[in-house]
This record gives sequence, structure tokens and C-alpha cells, in this order.
Amino acid sequence: MAEATERYAVVTGANKGIGLEIVRQLASAGIKVVLTARNEQRGLQALETLKGLGLSDFVVFHQVDVADATSVASLADFVKAKFGKLDILINNAGIAGIVIEDNDLISTVFLNRRAIPEEVGTKAVGQTYELAKECLQINYYGAKITTESLMPLLQLSDSPRIVNVSSVMGQLENFPKGSWAIGVFSDVDNLSEEKVDEVLSKFLRDFQQGSLESKGWPKYFGAYICSKAAMNAYTRILAKKYPSFCINSVCPGYVKTDMTANTGFSTVEEAAANPVRLALLPKNSPSSLFYIQSDVASF
Repeated sequence: MAEATERYAVVTGANKGIGLEIVRQLASAGIKVVLTARNEQRGLQALETLKGLGLSDFVVFHQVDVADATSVASLADFVKAKFGKLDILINNAGIAGIVIEDNDLISTVFLNRRAIPEEVGTKAVGQTYELAKECLQINYYGAKITTESLMPLLQLSDSPRIVNVSSVMGQLENFPKGSWAIGVFSDVDNLSEEKVDEVLSKFLRDFQQGSLESKGWPKYFGAYICSKAAMNAYTRILAKKYPSFCINSVCPGYVKTDMTANTGFSTVEEAAANPVRLALLPKNSPSSLFYIQSDVASF
């Protein structure tokens, strides 16, 4: 009878940082978790770390590249064979889509992204079209591929949860005033996956043509901002489509991890606590919300 109450989770991008800590906290709460990572060796090392903490019975590893549909399908097959259903999906895999050129300046850019002097911005971060494309591919499309692939297993849960790890940088206020993308993302009633695709395609096209600023896109972290705004939009689209699910997105805060060159304020323990809290919400909890840490915020 005990097995009927067992709960199963998948966490993407979980070999280090916030992802690894999310797995640790879920496993410590008695949830059986599939730790996934793109790099098999790093994923297995992370698994060993958790086994060393006495969590062997609660964590398994499966290699997955979220941007590759075949790889994600193999993860879905694995979960189906091992558990038969899925209760919690935490889409955590993500990259910054930039090259950090100056660790000392990077926190200035993170914290004052709407008012950075040109010389500071260009000294702190480098951006390329290839990186921008990869950022959208992993952060948004990867989460989408993973969600779609695991959806049939989530539908077998009596209390399905999807938590999309997003960012305060995905808030629409990070787009220049009057930006066309704000209009699309704010029109909640007409939001659709096609509309999100349209925004991201246009961003990449304008990036390639060197016209980001003139076309009303964010100047620094453009790909990251667009990917997280898309993630927030997708959260709302999904929540509408699956009213019996509890689907939310959350910014874990400005965290000391590789992504911020360890310049953040929060520890990974503090940062992981909020996605974990949303993953463990009781039945009939609010859905379709964006949280900054533990507070509901505007999209």
C-alpha cells in the first residue's frame, strides 16, 4: 500500500548549483527523484555526492539533453518503466547565453540591467548569435520539449506539479518601453505557443541583423531575458490548458552559482527552497503564478 503514496520527480539541469540542491531537498522529503544532466560524468558525480548523504534510495540518474527530443523521449521511457507515472517536473536546466568577460563588473550588470553605461556593459559581457540561439533552445524550447514528453506520465498523477525555474530578468519591465514583445506577452487572453515562437524568432532575426536596440530588444542578456519571459508565458499557457495541474514559475533569487560567477547574494540552499515549496504544494493550490523567491510577482 505504501507504494501508492510514493511520489516521483524529475529535475533537469541537476548536476550542480540550484538543480542539485533541489534534488537533495526533494529526496530528503522522501520524494523519489530522477536527477538529470547533459553531461553524464558530472551527473554521475552528483549522484555519488547525494549517495554520500544517505539518499541512495531516493535518487537515480538519467542523462538527458533537454534540447534534443530523442534524448528527452528516452528519459520519458525510463521514467515510465521505472515509476509508471510522474508527479513533479522541475524545469531547471538553463544557461545565461552570454560570456562573462569581467567577474567584478558582472554584478553591476545583473543588478542595474536597465541603466548600465555602455562601457560597463560591453566590458562585462559578450554576446554572440550562436550563444543566443543555444540559450533559447535550452532555456525555453528544452523546457517545452521536456514538458510535452513527460505530460502523459504527469497526467497519471493525482496531484501533478510543474515548476519552471525562471528569473526576475524575464519580467516584461526588462524590455525597453514600447517594445513589441511586451504587447505580445501581456495579452494573456491571446497568448499561445505560436505567439511565443513568433517573439523568439523575431528576436533571433533582429540579433543576426544587428538591430536589437533599434527594434526594441534588451541590450544586455537579451537572449536570457527573452527565454525567461517565454518561460513565464508558457507557464500561463500550460496552466490554462491543464486546469487540474498546479503549474507555476519561480525566480530563485540572485544566487551564488557558476551562472553569476558566484556573485549572488543567496546560497543554493535558500534558492532551492522555493522551487521545492512549489513542487510540494497541497492539492488545489494556486496555479499560473510567477514567484520571486516566496512572493507572488507580476509577469
